[in-house]
Amino acid sequence: MSGRAQLMWDEAVTGYDFGPEHPMDPVRLALTRSLIGAFGLDRELDVVAAKRAGESTLGLVHREDYVAAVKAASADPASAHGEYGLGTEDVPAFAGMHDVSALIAGQSVGAAEAVWHGEALHAVNFAGGLHHAMPGAASGFCVYNDAALAIARLLELGAERVAYVDVDVHHGDGVQAAFWDDPRVLTISLHEHPRTLFPQTGWPEETGGGAAPGSAVNVALPAGTGDEGWVRSFHAVVPELLAEFRPQVLVTQHGADTHFEDPLAHLAVSLDAQRAVQVACHSLAHEYAQGRWVALGGGGYAVVDVVPRSWTHLVGVAAGREVDPSSGVPEEWGREVFARARVLAPGRMTDGRWPVRWRGWDEGYDPADRVDQAVLAARRAVFPLRGLLA
Repeated sequence: MSGRAQLMWDEAVTGYDFGPEHPMDPVRLALTRSLIGAFGLDRELDVVAAKRAGESTLGLVHREDYVAAVKAASADPASAHGEYGLGTEDVPAFAGMHDVSALIAGQSVGAAEAVWHGEALHAVNFAGGLHHAMPGAASGFCVYNDAALAIARLLELGAERVAYVDVDVHHGDGVQAAFWDDPRVLTISLHEHPRTLFPQTGWPEETGGGAAPGSAVNVALPAGTGDEGWVRSFHAVVPELLAEFRPQVLVTQHGADTHFEDPLAHLAVSLDAQRAVQVACHSLAHEYAQGRWVALGGGGYAVVDVVPRSWTHLVGVAAGREVDPSSGVPEEWGREVFARARVLAPGRMTDGRWPVRWRGWDEGYDPADRVDQAVLAARRAVFPLRGLLA
């Protein structure tokens, strides 16, 4: 295994564009890539452009009739009126939608292949993480589920155990659905409680299908959860499950929409805490998955102030050259931000809360704390199914 990381990038992924009024502005991808370059991180890893996922690859997760519908909507966007989730407010149809969605999927599949074959130890596709797409429908800004496709490709290549950890503010419902009855895949999602946020799934009682009990784990956090509770909940659930499952590959999704500035959700997490969990995922990959780590982006709708900084930290962690939390933002990137978005760039790389302090689960449980209640609900639902103490 080379040990060198890969960054999956093709500028054409910025064509994943639902229009000027849609919150998923592709400027977040372009600004992330340029911030990575401004820090010189692209010299610390191999920048690779994978080919689009073809029909046989898409078919590992998505139904043939759905792929045909995406192609039809891509060729004639005006013909999409909500069938298969296309042409909706969340997923407006646009010309070329199939090609660019398949390209993003191809980057995640390529990342998985590189890690499995030993061409890279870690691989990042921050344009990916489109975790809401279902086998037969688009959902939640997501057309093709690149995360599920990457996992399915790993299974096709011979992996027997793949762990998926999703820390997006929204439940990773599409990935959970794709592997609901597959004991080879452990899906863990930490997200805002379904009572208060789309997609209204991800209850702790969702623990996997009859053929795979205990294969789905959901930590449903109360609105307002901040750094200490968020990081505590991650460490109270994820490491023990990975130690028991012994994954051969760790796939993680790092939606930046947990941040307190995100306009579409209600958690209160800082960039510092997001960085802390990225570092933890890297460590867990080495401890439990022989270092094999595929890291994806996801949601994030503070497209200038938060997303590029968060995912630049992710790339730095994967490249083995972490960006110092006290670093200022490079001046040339600030000029690009103003040129592209006509707003001032943030001045530093985190929110000034490093290091993040949190209590370990072994330090005690507070029955009156809503975060602890969420953690305990997840542990009680799943841990006994996996032979662990709740």
